[in-house]
Amino acid sequence: MPAKKTTRKSTKKTARKSTKKKPSTSSPPSRPPRPKIKFGAKKRTNRKPSTSSNSNNIFTGIWRILTSPFRYTHQKTQTWSSFSKWATRLFIPPAFIGLLCFIILWAIYSTRASFIYDQDLVAKMPSRSTIFDRHGEPIGHLHGDNRFIAKYENVSDNFIKALIAREDSRFYQHSGVDLRGLARGVKVMLIDGRREGGSTLSMQLADNSFDYNGKSIDGKLLEMALARKIEADFEKKQILEMYMNRIFWGGSIKGIESASRNYFEKSAAQLTLAESAMLAGIISAPNAFTPFRHLDRAIKKRDITLRSMVEYKLITQAEADAAMNEEIHIRPPERRMNKKSYVMSTLQRELDIILERNNIKMGGLTIKTTLDLELQKNAESALQEHLRDIERKPSYFQTHQTHSQYSNIRHNNRRDPKYVQGALVCIENHTGAIVSIVGGRNPYHSEYNRAISARRQIGSIFKPFVFLAAFDKGMNPHQYVSDDRIFRGEITGADPNWHPKNSDNTYRGSIKISDALAQSRNTPAIRVGNVAGLDNVIYTAKQAGFKQAIPEQPSIYLGAFSATPLEVATAYTAFPNDCIVYRPFLINEIIDEDGTTVYHGSGIVGWDNHSSRTASRAVSNILEQVTTNGTASRLRTTHGFHKPAAGKTGTTNKSRDGWFAGYTSRLTCAVWIGMDDNSPIYPGATGASLALPVWADYMKKADSRYPAGSIKNRAIIVEPNSVNTPPRATIVE
Repeated sequence: MPAKKTTRKSTKKTARKSTKKKPSTSSPPSRPPRPKIKFGAKKRTNRKPSTSSNSNNIFTGIWRILTSPFRYTHQKTQTWSSFSKWATRLFIPPAFIGLLCFIILWAIYSTRASFIYDQDLVAKMPSRSTIFDRHGEPIGHLHGDNRFIAKYENVSDNFIKALIAREDSRFYQHSGVDLRGLARGVKVMLIDGRREGGSTLSMQLADNSFDYNGKSIDGKLLEMALARKIEADFEKKQILEMYMNRIFWGGSIKGIESASRNYFEKSAAQLTLAESAMLAGIISAPNAFTPFRHLDRAIKKRDITLRSMVEYKLITQAEADAAMNEEIHIRPPERRMNKKSYVMSTLQRELDIILERNNIKMGGLTIKTTLDLELQKNAESALQEHLRDIERKPSYFQTHQTHSQYSNIRHNNRRDPKYVQGALVCIENHTGAIVSIVGGRNPYHSEYNRAISARRQIGSIFKPFVFLAAFDKGMNPHQYVSDDRIFRGEITGADPNWHPKNSDNTYRGSIKISDALAQSRNTPAIRVGNVAGLDNVIYTAKQAGFKQAIPEQPSIYLGAFSATPLEVATAYTAFPNDCIVYRPFLINEIIDEDGTTVYHGSGIVGWDNHSSRTASRAVSNILEQVTTNGTASRLRTTHGFHKPAAGKTGTTNKSRDGWFAGYTSRLTCAVWIGMDDNSPIYPGATGASLALPVWADYMKKADSRYPAGSIKNRAIIVEPNSVNTPPRATIVE
């Protein structure tokens, strides 16, 4: 058998061991032997990778990238001439790095701008909504900013030139960012230490359109990126138009059209060169240079702008000289205040309910109302003139303040006015459309709108609804009722000690029911209400339009509860309409800036009072007698209103409130007179002396536009219909 390999192997190992030298005691100790690693095996280690070493690697990589232009340029220019070599080494690498940084920054800020940028935010801006009456006459403005959107073509060329000269002379040469202008701004800041605007009109438009910190360096870079996007999406004329409509001109004035109207009382298309230069000159600090307070400063800014226009060859020196010598006519102080009115406050309340918040914020709406502007003015003047007559009475001015006395008090010492107030509401019978509404004498003294908010005791004007409920139960107007004192326990649900008197403290025994209403007798009215029943009277009142809580007490038969003039006027339309009451409304249609109808109107919405037509006409016939031989007979004898009409006066205890609610075949009108603090107006005052004169004056003027016909034959009764469906009118004999 052959020898085993194991013997040979062991011999070699022994030989190898014998050849190794022993370490010398005099030499340094040798390093420990390295561990053997098997081929293909993974090296095991307990050490974790160092974070600092990774960071160093990153910084090293960045450093190599940043220095690569220098190393590359150094390598390529070694054989060049001395001048060329060093010129290239000094300028080319920094320029390359600067370009690289610019590209990186531009990519970053373009990306950020794309998240902010919205084309609609640039093009659309809040503006005033315009209110029109039923005949298309403008009434006023609401919502949005004090701005009226002007088209580029409707702005004077003088102003466009002045704006460019003042704000961005290279507007037509750059694409949103003017590098030359920026360089000039940096130079001025470094040399003189002052800031000079380098923003273009496009950059300013971005600043006015989007929300970001435009004062910081980061904000300016973002602004440049936004300006480039604006320039890419819009033409130069469009950018100018949007910018001109966004400019702030002090106070609440925004946009060129609003500035032109407010400062010069003319449209932007009519601005002269001098006026244009002044408006362009004060843009930088409009509150500091407003011509309303600092005309001398505004004129200096005008002259600076004119010189700039000459410098940029937009006008000649002769034109500039002529403009500098032109007299500037600024809107006088008495016409600078925005006009307040109770109509606008009423519309504001309605629009807050109808419109979405975005529509209100942006404004720019066309709002068509049911109002008649001419009659609205007549209503305001009729109320004001009669209240002045009241203030001239010795029994009034000896105890109360007058309007003129309050007007003479310094503004900072004024409290709520203490003079006599009034309200008027007129409604179109067959639609419910509000024709006129007046909430007081002077909205600058008191913005409280009494027509829609003042809940006052209504007194005897509620009696017709008591009689309506009784007639509907079968009571006949020709029957007789007792006019004696109310005896203890007679009236169901009343306090046994309740025994109200007649206003003249007299009693007539027995009286015809129709005469009891025509002459506004109290004790017969209570007995009529007792027959009708308290629940029926309250139900009838609710159906007619009295929406406030009505106490369940027999005192309501005499009107011992509160309602607003709007509620009273609405309820009284039941009588000319055979107990069909139409919901009062003020707005017919709302159209946005794009011509889209955003509100079609509610349509004519009516509700049936569920009283019989016979009962309604019986009450109406009696109310017509009121104006001929009843408590409102002065309407014919003193105030000269001879057209068919019906109505009822109302006076509360101690002459605290005076009412008259009446109607013709076309219109129903309610008038209230009283003191805000509920004090007596003057001794002996009644609804006939307080409210009836205002009603007569107003309705005489209204008759020319809404002629009164016969009340007995209901000429127009409109059937209740759904929204947007034209009403169907029928003739009722």
